[in-house]
Amino acid sequence: MAVPKYRTSRSKARMRRAHRRVSASPALECSHCHELKLPHRACPSCGYYNGKQVVAAADEEKS
Repeated sequence: MAVPKYRTSRSKARMRRAHRRVSASPALECSHCHELKLPHRACPSCGYYNGKQVVAAADEEKS
């Protein structure tokens, strides 16, 4: 029975599994402005994340 002589490095193992990645998660609705946004990121239109404003809104920067 064949047994690997050396341990496969993390890099090589991850390169081998790279084609199995799940596609990007779907866009979710922002709870503040109800626009679509990516999960776990601040909303690009209003700047809110987890109920708090963390980034200046895009509209405010242009004014």
